[in-house]
Amino acid sequence: MEEILKHGRDAAWRSELRKSKKNKERTGIKRVKMPEALPDKRKHSYIEVNTGLTCEQAVREAERCLDCPEPSCITGCPVEINIPTFIKNIERNNFLEAARVLKETSTLPAVCGRVCPQEKQCEAQCIYHVKLKKEPVAIGYLERFAADYEQQSGNISVPKTAPSNGIKIAVIGSGPAGLTFAGETAKLGYDVTVFEALHEIGGVLKYGIPEFRLPNRIVDVEIESLVKMGVKFETNFIVGKTATFDDLLKEGFKAFFVGSGAGLPRFMNIRGENLVGILSSNEYLTRINLMGASTKGCDTPVLSGKRVAVIGGGNTAMDSVRTALRLGAERAVIIYRRSLEEMPARAEEIKHAMEEGVEFLTLNNPVEYIGDEHGKVKQIRVQKMELGEPDASGRRSPVPVEGSEYLIDIDTVVVSVGVSPNPLVSQSLPQLATTRWGTLVVNNNTMQTSIPQLFAGGDIVRGGATVILAMGDGRKAAAAMDVYLKGV
Repeated sequence: MEEILKHGRDAAWRSELRKSKKNKERTGIKRVKMPEALPDKRKHSYIEVNTGLTCEQAVREAERCLDCPEPSCITGCPVEINIPTFIKNIERNNFLEAARVLKETSTLPAVCGRVCPQEKQCEAQCIYHVKLKKEPVAIGYLERFAADYEQQSGNISVPKTAPSNGIKIAVIGSGPAGLTFAGETAKLGYDVTVFEALHEIGGVLKYGIPEFRLPNRIVDVEIESLVKMGVKFETNFIVGKTATFDDLLKEGFKAFFVGSGAGLPRFMNIRGENLVGILSSNEYLTRINLMGASTKGCDTPVLSGKRVAVIGGGNTAMDSVRTALRLGAERAVIIYRRSLEEMPARAEEIKHAMEEGVEFLTLNNPVEYIGDEHGKVKQIRVQKMELGEPDASGRRSPVPVEGSEYLIDIDTVVVSVGVSPNPLVSQSLPQLATTRWGTLVVNNNTMQTSIPQLFAGGDIVRGGATVILAMGDGRKAAAAMDVYLKGV
C-alpha cells in the first residue's frame, strides 16, 4: 500500500512540474556545459578535471527533461536507474531525494556520474537525441551532481536491507561488478563477504582510473555505504591461493560471485617488446594509482621518461598518456592504428587529452622497438596505415602502407591494446567452462557459470568493458543467485 501511495504522490508532483513549464520552454533551454579546471593548471596535477555543476546549473538542466510517458532513457541504462524521477527531484530542489532514488538501483552513483559513457547509453536514448535531434539531457552530469551533493551534505542515505537470512555468499573481486553484486545481495538479507587480492578495496576504480578523473575519496564514500549495509571486506586475499573455493565452502559459503576483472595485459608481440622502458598500461597505472610509484622516495618508482608514447586508443590509453604528462613528460603521444573517428575512448577524454597537449598519431602502428646499448628503449619504428574494408566489429580495418615506416625518438612506451582475465580462477576450477579468450562462459540472462553455485560478471566475462556494464552484470547476477538459492 505504501508503494502505491508513494507512486501516486510521485505522479502528482511530477504532473505539477510538467505543467509548470510548457515543453516549448523546456526544449528551448540549452544543454549545460560542464565546468572544468583549466588545461594549464590541471595537466601538471591530479586535481579533478570536471569540477561539477552548481545547484543553479543542475536545476536549469533538470528543467529540460520532458518526463516522457515511456522514458527510453531508463532502458538505455544497464542498471535501470529511474532517470525521470531523480531528475525531477533535482528540478524541485530536492537533491537528497534525487540521490536516494539513484541508490535504489545504482550502488555507485558518484562513480557512474563521472566515468560512465552516458552518451552511448541513457543519453543516446533520450528523446532530445532520438526524435528532436538536439543535445540530450545531461543525465550523467545530473547523476554526479546529486551524488556529490549528498556526499558533501554529510546526510548520506543507506539503502534498506532485509532481515538477515544467515546465508553466506563470497564475492571475488571488489571492482564495480563485485561491489554492485555485494550491495544488491546485502539488500536481500544475505551475509556477504568480498575478497580482494590487493591491499585496497575498489578494483579498477582505484588502480585503473586516475584521480584526475575519479578521486579515491569518492570511491571510499560509496564503499562505506556498503559497509553500513553489512558487507564485509577482506583485502590481501587471493581466492585460489590464500584459500581455495573448497576451503570457503567448508567455511559455510553457499554461493560465489566472480568479478575479478581482466588484469592480464596483452602485448603486440613485435620485435624489441622486452626492452627496458616498455610497460603495460595495467602495470603503469596500478603502480602509480595504487602503489605511489610516482612519489618521491618510493621504494619501487615507475619509469616514466620525458618522451612517452602510449599505444592504443581506448579510455585506458587516455588515462595513461594524461598520467604521463602529470609525471613530467615533455612529449606525450598517442599512437593508434585507426583514425580519430574510430577511436573507442570517450569523446570527452579525447578532448581533455588534446587540451592538455597530448599529440595524436592516428593511422600509425608500431612495428618495432629499438633499444640503446643498455637495453633501454630509445626509438619506435612506426608504419603508416590506411583504412580498408570493415572488420567483424563494423569498423574499417587498418591496412599497412608499404614503404611508409619511420622512426620516433621515445624513452618510455605504455602498451594499452587490451587485457585478458587472470587465469587463476579457471585454473582453480578445472570444471569451469571458459572461452578461447579465457573469459568465463555464463548464461547471459542469469550470469550463472557452468558451476551452478558460481556466478560471474564484469571483465572476467566480457574481457574488457565499461564500469556500468560490469555493474549491470552484478545486479543481474544478484537477482538470479537469489532465485537459485531459494530453489536449492
